[in-house]
Amino acid sequence: MLKDCPLWPKEFQELYRKEGCWRGETFGEMLEKRANSYGDCVALTCGARNVSYAELDKRVNELVSGFLAIGLKKNDRVVIQLPNIIEFFEVCFALFKIGALPVFALPTHRSSEINYFCQFAEATAYVIADKHAGFDYRSLARQAKQSAPSLKHVIVVGDSQEFVNLSTLYRKPIQKKLEVSPSDIAFLQLSGGSTGLSKLIPRTHDDYIYSLRTSNEVCGMNEKSVYLCALPVAHNFPLSSPGVLGTLYAGGRVVLSPGPSPDQAFPLIEKERVTITALVPPLALVWLEAKSSRHYDFSSLRVMQVGGAKLSAEVARRIKPTFDCLLQQVFGMAEGLVNYTRLDDDEETIIFTQGKPMSPYDEIRVVDDNDEDIGIGKVGHLLTRGPYTIRGYYKAEEHNAKAFTTDGFYRTGDLVSVDSKGYLTVEGRDKDQINRGGEKVAAEEVENHLLAHADIHDVAIVAMPDQYLGERSCAFVIRRPHSTIASNELKSFLKKRGLATFKIPDRIEFVEEFPYTPLGKVSKNKLRQQIADQLMKTVN
Repeated sequence: MLKDCPLWPKEFQELYRKEGCWRGETFGEMLEKRANSYGDCVALTCGARNVSYAELDKRVNELVSGFLAIGLKKNDRVVIQLPNIIEFFEVCFALFKIGALPVFALPTHRSSEINYFCQFAEATAYVIADKHAGFDYRSLARQAKQSAPSLKHVIVVGDSQEFVNLSTLYRKPIQKKLEVSPSDIAFLQLSGGSTGLSKLIPRTHDDYIYSLRTSNEVCGMNEKSVYLCALPVAHNFPLSSPGVLGTLYAGGRVVLSPGPSPDQAFPLIEKERVTITALVPPLALVWLEAKSSRHYDFSSLRVMQVGGAKLSAEVARRIKPTFDCLLQQVFGMAEGLVNYTRLDDDEETIIFTQGKPMSPYDEIRVVDDNDEDIGIGKVGHLLTRGPYTIRGYYKAEEHNAKAFTTDGFYRTGDLVSVDSKGYLTVEGRDKDQINRGGEKVAAEEVENHLLAHADIHDVAIVAMPDQYLGERSCAFVIRRPHSTIASNELKSFLKKRGLATFKIPDRIEFVEEFPYTPLGKVSKNKLRQQIADQLMKTVN
C-alpha cells in the first residue's frame, strides 16, 4: 500500500464489504470482464476510429508489457496530461493493471502545476500529447525533467522528439500475473484546492468502482448507453459521474469530443446517437444559445447532466424545452460525495436543488460554525463521510487535521441547506476559492505568484459575480511606492510563470489599502462586496 494515504478505519472497511459496497474488484479485472462480455461491441469512438472492448483490453495488455520493460512498477506515480483521445484509456488501464498510479492533470495546466505534481508526487513518468489546442506540451516536459529528479520517462502521443513515443511501447503481452489488490490506491485525483496548489486525492479500486456502479444505477446506464465526453476526460465529473468509466462499467459506448463547443459536440450527438452527456453551467448556457441556429437531430439525447458549479434556476428551466431531454443536476467533489437529482424527480426539485446523495451509505451533516447540527432548511457547513469519500489527502497530515473531523467526516467547504426529502441546495463556499465556471481557482496560489513581482506590495484575490461563469476572479493589488505597473503587465507576468490561463485574474483593481477585520486580517468579504457594488453601478 502507498504510504501517506489515510484510509478508512478497519470497522468501516468491514461494514462496506459486508454491505456489498466494496466487491473486491480492480479496474484491470473490470476491463477484462467487459472484454469477455462485450468483446466486439464498441467501447470508444474518437473521430473515425472505433475501438471494441476486446481490442481495448488487448492494447492495454500490450502496453503493460512496454511499461514494465522500461521499469514502471507498482506504486510508481505517473502524471498523465492527455486530451480526449483513446490513448488516455489505454495508458490509464495499463497503469491500473501494473498497480502504478495515474496522477490526473488537465490539458490547461502549465509549468507551475505540472512541475509541482511531478515533484510532490515524486513522479516516475509523465505522459503527454505532443500538441493540443495549439500548445506544445513537450516544452512542459523539458521543464518538468529539470525540476523533478524522480522523473525518468517522458512518454509522448505523437511526435516525441527526444522523448519516448507511446507507439513503441505496445509489445507482446506477458503471462505473469501482477499483484494488484482492490483495496490498493488506484490513482491520485486533484482537489479543487482552496489554498495553494491542488491536494492529491487517493482513490482505491474498491471505493471508485462502487461510485461508478451506484452512479450507473441512479442514471439508468446500461449497454445501450452512449456517453458523449465533451468536458476534459480527466475531470472527476466526466470521469465517474457516471462519466466515461461508468459507461465502460455498464458496457456502453463512450464518444470522445475534442472539445465542448456546439460546433464540435452537436454533430457528434446526431451522428453517434448520443443518449447522455455532461456539461458545466457556462457550457449549458452556450449550448442553449447555439441550439436555435444549428439544426442537428437531438432525438437520441435522453439526459443532459449539469454540474461542477451551481446551475441557476433560470438556466435550468430552459434545458428540457430546448433540448427535449431530461436535466439532471449533479453536485459532487473529487474527494467523494456525489449528489444527483433523480430522473423521475418533479420539475421543481430538478430546477431548484442540486440533488441528494447517491448512496444510502452516504452520511451527511449540516452544521454551524461550532460543528453543531442545524435544522431542516437552514444554511450551514456540509460535512460528509461514506464508502467512496476519502479519509485524508496524500502527504497532507497537517491539512487533514483541519479538513476532516476526528470521527472521519470530510469538511467539504460548501454551504448548503437540506430539505425534508434530503435534497441539497448549494448556497455558496466557506473556503477562499473561486469557482470559475467549474474550474476551481485557489486565491492563495495566484496571490503567491503575484507577490513574487518586484512591484507588488500586497494582493488579495476574491470572487466577483458573473452572469456567464457564475464567478470570475478579481485581484486587488497594492503597488510598491512609485510603481506604475499596469494590469496587462501583471497578467503577462503570470502567463510567463506558467500559470494556467483560467487562474489569471479576470480583473485587477489597484488600491492604496485593504479593509481589515477586527483581528487585523484582510477582509475579503468587504472586498467581494466592493467589487460586486462596483459591477452593479457599471450595469446601472
